[in-house]
Amino acid sequence: MERTTLKVDTKNMTVRVTTALVFGVFFFSLLWFGDRPWAPWAYLFAMAGAMVMAMHEMTLVARARGFNPSLVSGVLVAWGFLAHFFLVNGHQDPLPLWLIFAVGAMVIHFGALFFDSKLEEALPSQAITWLGALYLGLGLGLQQKIFMLQGTLPKTGSRLILSLFIITWFGDTAAYFVGSYLGKHKLAPRVSPKKSWEGAFGNLGGNLVGAFLMQATVCPEWTWVDVVALALILGTVGQLGDLVESTWKRSAGVKDSNVGGVSIPGHGGMLDRVDSLVFAAPALYAYLHFVHGFN
Repeated sequence: MERTTLKVDTKNMTVRVTTALVFGVFFFSLLWFGDRPWAPWAYLFAMAGAMVMAMHEMTLVARARGFNPSLVSGVLVAWGFLAHFFLVNGHQDPLPLWLIFAVGAMVIHFGALFFDSKLEEALPSQAITWLGALYLGLGLGLQQKIFMLQGTLPKTGSRLILSLFIITWFGDTAAYFVGSYLGKHKLAPRVSPKKSWEGAFGNLGGNLVGAFLMQATVCPEWTWVDVVALALILGTVGQLGDLVESTWKRSAGVKDSNVGGVSIPGHGGMLDRVDSLVFAAPALYAYLHFVHGFN
């Protein structure tokens, strides 16, 4: 069988690590001050900015295939979901989801009637606009929801978000190195020929290491069952999320999600950075809700 190992690009790796450290300092500083009154607002603006960048990339990918989704409509509806998760508090829901869907439908579909220059592609273009708004609004919006959770420990939400990042990033890093040096069996050749089963199992190993590290440092209330369950759930869902984004890029015939847009040095586009987290965040919240009773 053909070997699918990757040669590690040390120059690119240096850029990747440097960029990751810069983002790491920002996010870890924010999470450290998670109990400050301004912290939820700071995280809100960070998520809002990420939505703009990622939605811009989705429109570029779609336009590579001749479609014409609306960047403005997609961002506005995604921001609506983000605002919902920011404002909802227990039984108080000043911006309910039904209202976001109703207003979002008018923004996306009525807006296309007046501003879409390629109405012959109206169906796929508006569907992609909805996809981007839901994908980013729910995936990143639930990160905001998790950040604002309150529990028995101080800064509960920021502890959980830090755990989400560490578990996911440890998995991504382990997958890269294990797949680079040991990868032999292709995981999904039609979607991402460079990914291997060895890298996938390495990802899960990195997830486990990250989860045990979080239990030992910031989430002491986790049991060993929580550690193993969260590592496997977040690791599996995160890898599937990565493959989902890869299918979009492959269908559009592009390599990176930024497609000529703003690139994060050594990391490609914003979509490439959040593809795992967009699916892992809802999975984490579902676990916290159904297993630990968070609302």
